Amino acid sequence: MDIDIIISSVYQGLLWSIMAIGVYLTFRILDIADMTAEGSFPLGAAITMQAIVSGVSPILATIYGFLGGAAAGLVSGILHTKLKIPALLTGILTMTGLYSINLFVMGKANISLLATAKTLFNLHDFGSSTANTIVIGGVMVTIVIIILVFFFNTEMGLAARAVGNNQNMSAANGINNDNMKIIVYMLSNGLIALSGSLMAQLNGYADVSMGIGTIVIALAAIIIAEIILKNLSFGKRLITIVIGSMIYRLIIAFVLDRGVDPNALRLFYSLMLAVFLAIPLISKSFKQIKQRRLNNQDQVEDK
Repeated sequence: MDIDIIISSVYQGLLWSIMAIGVYLTFRILDIADMTAEGSFPLGAAITMQAIVSGVSPILATIYGFLGGAAAGLVSGILHTKLKIPALLTGILTMTGLYSINLFVMGKANISLLATAKTLFNLHDFGSSTANTIVIGGVMVTIVIIILVFFFNTEMGLAARAVGNNQNMSAANGINNDNMKIIVYMLSNGLIALSGSLMAQLNGYADVSMGIGTIVIALAAIIIAEIILKNLSFGKRLITIVIGSMIYRLIIAFVLDRGVDPNALRLFYSLMLAVFLAIPLISKSFKQIKQRRLNNQDQVEDK
């Protein structure tokens, strides 16, 4: 595989990892696979692209993208906690509504930047476009991880984690479960939208359909991270998710390099996620078989 493809996969993995971290917050802390991700990802891209085209600075436009995603998370959080709509249906409802909102924001199905437009990736020159992407991507990921580790070790953050672990116990200790869930929803979708914002700036365009499959991509990166190392602290887990995202992008690049039809990529995404999800069960089954064999051998030797 060409070195340029490997480097491209690495820096794209950096930007995708922010989305994977966002999905991780609802998936592991709240035990919810939030489908809102497929609407908030293009929302962040749409808001940022429209803002940049309108003359807003890339930094402020990126912040707008994050806030737009947080607002989408707020809607999902309220639907789930206050209206008691099931989590899966909540995500589908918000995702569906965001499709129209994204069209309203952009005014059309997609929006592109002029070649001379300023983005986060060309505000400063670090030697080349690749170096710019790696540096900016690395800085953004580092900031996200530091802020999340700090927040989830505060009283509010620990309360949010407690809600995910045991809602009855957290309520008994005076924690407002609904408010904590809404906060996690907002953080999650804000980060997902931030990833969409960065990807749109990197590619130079935003498209209303660019969020399709994001939940599968994020879950694959999370599962890869959990396969690499188990039982890690929160901060270390976020770092492994970044590594998992890079590995995921390298796998996709390898598949494309082998001549697989790009039209089959989404099918491959689904199959790969199914395999990754099955690996812990398969591993556990092998261990049980091995243990039974050892027990049988011990019984034979005792006789």
